[in-house]
This record gives sequence, structure tokens and C-alpha cells, in this order.
Amino acid sequence: DQLRDGKEFLSQVRFALHSMTGRAEDRLLFDHQKQLAQLWNVVDGDKLAVEQFMQVYYRWMKTLSQLNELLIEVFEHRLSEEPDSEIRIIDGDFEVSDCRIRARHDAVFTQNPGNLLRLFVLIGNDQLVDRIEPNTQRLLRRDAHLINEDFRASAVNRSLFLEILGVPHNMTKQLRRMSRHGVLGRYLPAFGRIIGQMQFDLFHAYTVDAHTTEVIANTRRFMRADYTDRFPVSTRIARRLRDPRLLYIAALFHDIGKGRGGDHSELGAVDATYFCLSHGLSTSDADLVTWLVQNHLLMSQIAQKRDISDPEEIQRFAETVADQERLDYLYTLTVADIAGTNPELWNAWRSSLMRQLYTETSRALSRGLQNPLGREQVIEATKQAATEALEYRGFLPEELLSAWSTRGEDYFLRERPEDIAWHTEAIADHDIQGGALILVRQASDSPIANATQIFVHTVDAPDTFARICAALESLDYSIHDARIYSDTDGSTLDTFFVLKNDGSTLDAHLDSAVEIKEAIQHSLHHATLKTISRRTPRTARAFTIPTTVDFSQDDLGGLTILEVTTADRPGLMVRLGSVLSRYAVSIQGAKIQTLGERVEDTFFLADETGGQLTDEALIDQLKNDLIAELDGLTQDPDTSSSEHDI
Repeated sequence: DQLRDGKEFLSQVRFALHSMTGRAEDRLLFDHQKQLAQLWNVVDGDKLAVEQFMQVYYRWMKTLSQLNELLIEVFEHRLSEEPDSEIRIIDGDFEVSDCRIRARHDAVFTQNPGNLLRLFVLIGNDQLVDRIEPNTQRLLRRDAHLINEDFRASAVNRSLFLEILGVPHNMTKQLRRMSRHGVLGRYLPAFGRIIGQMQFDLFHAYTVDAHTTEVIANTRRFMRADYTDRFPVSTRIARRLRDPRLLYIAALFHDIGKGRGGDHSELGAVDATYFCLSHGLSTSDADLVTWLVQNHLLMSQIAQKRDISDPEEIQRFAETVADQERLDYLYTLTVADIAGTNPELWNAWRSSLMRQLYTETSRALSRGLQNPLGREQVIEATKQAATEALEYRGFLPEELLSAWSTRGEDYFLRERPEDIAWHTEAIADHDIQGGALILVRQASDSPIANATQIFVHTVDAPDTFARICAALESLDYSIHDARIYSDTDGSTLDTFFVLKNDGSTLDAHLDSAVEIKEAIQHSLHHATLKTISRRTPRTARAFTIPTTVDFSQDDLGGLTILEVTTADRPGLMVRLGSVLSRYAVSIQGAKIQTLGERVEDTFFLADETGGQLTDEALIDQLKNDLIAELDGLTQDPDTSSSEHDI
């Protein structure tokens, strides 16, 4: 019946695709998905209509895939099974033959429903078992309905489930098997609701259930030496965790609240608390897991949206974390989550940000929360280290005192001593009245692996930031971090960390440094600011991302934070910078985050006096202008796209 019904559903989808497109279109592209949801009369609710429709689609694909796999395994088993294969009896219910575990009788689950979980405990504890025999799979599917309220309330079954999370072999594989055969979704009904649930965007590469098991897989990988190169910090931390099962449970529940409406972190935390306490974990362990689920997005947001070179920002985060154990668990969960969201998301850039935040927070916790490191201490230490480096190169202390007299404190707070020395030495040999000083170097000399670091010293102007953005975008570079400093002598010192959009490094393009310098010089001195006009990919055009603009005050840093969320498109940073240049505000820094078809940009702004923006009328007008500018961008058609094939 399932095979027939599934075939009928796919036939209807295929017919609808052909009718909509007027051709033999068998690709379920993003824009087609929205149209199909309308044809099926699905309406938006807690989940978008397209997400509801695609959940039905994914569940049918999963069911049909399982049936096909089962059929293939039946054939393989019959063709490969040796008549005289050795049978190893485990007990009265299960035995092993040809590395397959199988039921010894058809009533194995009806007589003892707990075997629905014990089966996976046995597999996870036996390195020689790598498959479930086809008839036993059939029995699993037939009897999974026995997992009901009484089953879930059984202390024996709860103990078995915790055993599964602690098996030494292929624990993630067991969870995936449990999900595939309907066991996991029945034992954890909240997990059952996210099976096949997609998120209609380019950022999340997997359905929520597949993402969850991938995150758990990453936490397991942290325990293995062969993943040290990819996750050097996580593997070191994970091996010293007091109880890795707490990390696995947090990973299992971190997104389980999605699709219900409301804050999925809070909803998932409620489920996690109930699970932990009902499964016999201590109150302190339950509190830790609950806190991790509630805050599983926090570390990523701080690392990518805040100025983590500011000791006060680190102190604030350290106070939230409170102790080293929480920091260790949160770091490993966050890295596992990022790496499990999209194969391309965990890169050297995010790795360096996360490592910096972890290291600085760990130091703050070691000093004690009652002994915070002050800004003055950091500035003094940075100046001292930079002075020593420059004196070694022949600079006199009085020369440095004069050279740095026009610099603001933020420059010495946010820049590294070696970068300050690099800047100072170059500025001493250059007159910006003859043109901007532009320095370019590869990440081997910077804290951001694989990024290109660009330093620009030029005469300050309201549109300097926008002009530099235009130059970099014309060369297909994406800006990930920017630090802007206005000197009291009328000049500006700007640092950019950029990545090539094709993933290549500066070393791969021998002429790139010269090309970057020429492009920036031309943009800075060209009469008209040139904006970028390129086609928006078809995949991105399928999504409607309304622009949101939010202002908040950073009382610790003394700046105003501008957060912009909008659709990604060519020329975006230039447009943003151009609007800001028309107001009496200065950009002190920027954090740029691209999440599929959406960008989340954070700007740190100051008024003409260097303080926070306090004029509400100006803020409202700036907000309206930004929304009007960004929502008014046109999107050209494109024909390239490839998503799901039917």
C-alpha cells in the first residue's frame, strides 16, 4: 500500500510540474516548490505552506527509499548468504549471521516491546554487526507502533535509550537507523514532528531531522583523532568532557522545537529538561543540557556579530557562560551545529572567530569574573608590544609617541601589535596627499586563515567605506570584517578581511595584490561612486526576504549597533555604505554574515562626536532610507538552477 500510495503522490507532483512549466520538467526547483504548495491548497501556519508541502514530499521520499533499500537487501541477502554460515546466538531473541543481526522468532517485539530499543544497544556494542537482517527490519516496521505512552514511561526502556547514547560503536548510525525504521520518532514524539521538515532557504542544506543527526555525528567525530586537522580545538576539548552523553542529548534537542511557532530554543529546552529528569539524570546535568539548548545560538552570534577584540564584550559573554565546563560544552555544540548546517559553512574564517572567542573567554574565566581585564590594560599591553617590535626596526620612542598621538583608543584595543607595527612602518614612509596607502597580505600573516587582509590609510571622506566596498566587490571579494578608525588629523585607517567568492586565496592569484591596490585607488579617486550590477542567481530569486533594520545601543563600547537583515544580492555593501555616507554618522566597524540567500550585517556607528546616535528622528529617517534603498534593488532574471530531481 505504501509503495502504491507513494508512487501515486510522485506521479501527481510530476504531472503538476509538467503542467506548470509546459515541458518535461522533472526538477523540483525552489520556485516550483512554492507553486506546488499552492496547488495542494496548503496555507501558511506555524510553518510556511511550502515547508509543509515539502515535509510531505520528503517523508514520502524517505518511505520509498526505505522500501527500495529493504528490497535490495532481501536480494543481496539471498544471493550472498552462505548455506553453512556460522550463526552466533546472542540470546533467545537475537542471533548474528554474516555480520547481520536477526530476530530468532517473529514475536521478538510483540512479546517484549523493549527489544525495539535493545536491538540497537546490541548492534552498538558489537563491532562485528553492521546490518539488520531484512526480515527483522520488516518486523521493526510492523511493530514500531508498540512504542506508546506506557513504553516511554518504562524505566527499563528509558535506561535502554540512554545506553544507546553511550554505545562505543556507530552511535549516530544507530540513531539514524532508529529514525529510518520509525523507532526514534515514536520514542521521542517531538523528534517525530521534525522528520522531513525542511527550512525554505539556501542556508540549511538538510531537513531538521537530518541536520540533527549530522550534528550528533560531528560531536562523535570530535572524539576521534582522525578529525584533529579539521576540528583541532573541538577534538581537544571534547576528550576532556565529563560526560559526552550530555553533549549528545543537547545536540539531539537543540532544534527539536522548530516548526511549532515561537522560539525553538526555548521550546526545545522544555523538552530537554523533561527528557533529562525523566531519564534519571541529576538536576545539575539536566540544568546544563537545558542551558545548552537555550543558548545553542549564542556563541555563534557573539563571534560573528560582536567586536570580540573588546575585553568588555568578552567579560559580558563570560558572565553569561559562568564557568569553564559550560564554555567547553557550548563551544563543541556550536561547532558541531555550524558544521552540520551546511558543508561549506564551517570554514577557516568561522573557525578563527570561534577559537578567538573561546580562548579569550577561557582566560576571563581563569582570571575570575570578579577580576575583569580593563580596556586600559589591553591598550597599554598592545602599545608596549608594538613599541618593542618597532624599536627593533629602528624607531625611536618619541617618534612612535608622535605617530600615535592622533590615534583613538579603539585602534589599540582592536588591532594586534604586529598589525600596528606593520601599519606604522608603512605610514612613516608614505604621504597620503599623493594617494592612499594600501597594504595587502595573505592570511599567513593575519589571524584569519585563508582571508586577505587589506589596510587603507587615506584622507577621510563620508563615502570612503562605500568606495572601498565597490572596489572589492568589482573584484569578486566578499567582506567579512571591517574596522574603521578616524584619526584626529583628518585621515582614516581602515582594515578589511576579505575572502574570494570562489574560495581561492591570494596566493592563487599572483597579481591579486596589485589588482586590489589599483581597484581601490581608482574607486577612491573616481568622481562617481560606481555601484555593482550583476544578475541575481535564480535560486536566490525564489526567496522573499524583507529588509529589517534594527538599532540598539552598546553601552559597553559606547557605540550604536545597526543590524540589517536583507536578501543577498550584488552591490549590497556599496548601497549600504552609500546610504550611511549621507548622514552625519561614522562607521567604526562592520561584521558581514552571508547565510544562503540572506545576509545579516552588523555595523558599529558613532555620531560626529564619536558617541552613540541619540537623535531619534535621525535614526528613524536612516532606517526608512535603508529599507527603501535595499528593498528597491531590482533583481535580474537568471536561468541557472538545480535542486531536487524527481
